[in-house]
Amino acid sequence: MLASPRDRAVRDRFRAMALDLLPAAADVLDFGAGTGIDAKAYAASGHRTFVHEPSQAMSDYLMHHCHDEIARKTIVPIGAPLACQVQAVTANFAVFNHFADHAALFERLARVVLPNGFVLASMLNPFYLGDARYRWWRANAVNLLRHGRYAIDSESHIYRFAPRIVARSAAPHFRLERCTPHGFGLAVHLYLFLLFRRV
Repeated sequence: MLASPRDRAVRDRFRAMALDLLPAAADVLDFGAGTGIDAKAYAASGHRTFVHEPSQAMSDYLMHHCHDEIARKTIVPIGAPLACQVQAVTANFAVFNHFADHAALFERLARVVLPNGFVLASMLNPFYLGDARYRWWRANAVNLLRHGRYAIDSESHIYRFAPRIVARSAAPHFRLERCTPHGFGLAVHLYLFLLFRRV
C-alpha cells in the first residue's frame, strides 16, 4: 500500500476526511484495519481506536506495527466489531466490497455507532472508466445499469455497488450524507468515499 503513490494519495484523502469529521478525542472503530496504518494515525491524533481485522496475516502485522499504541491502549484490538461503541466507523480500501449483504452489515454497525455518529467507507467505484478495458467490466455494464450492482467472478468475491444501492441497504439506520466524487468525477476515480450518518 505504501509503495504506490496513487494508493498513498487515496489513503491520505480518506484519513483527512475521517479526522476532519471526528470530534476531539472521539473513539473510532477501524473496521478491516489491515496492517494498522490508518489506526496508528487516528491514535496519534488523540482518538482511541478499536481495530477489527479478520485476516490473521494482516492482524499479526498490525500487532507488530502498532505494538506501542496497543501497549498504551490507544489502539484496542477486538475480535468482533460489536465489542465497542464509537462515534465513527471507518473502512478504507474497499473493505465493504467484500460484503454481498450491506443491509445486515449496517444493522450490526447501528449497534456500534453512537447517535449522530458516522460510517465512512471507501469503496471501489463501479463507474470508473479506467476499468472499461477489462472484459469483466464490459460484461457487467448491463447489470450495473439495471441492478446497480455486480459481482466479479473470482476467488476474492469482490462486489461493486452504485452508491444508491448501498444507501438503500443502510436505511433505516443510516442515511447517505455525502458521496465523493460525484457527477463527472465518477468516471475518473477508482474509489468512492461514502459518508453515512447514524439516524
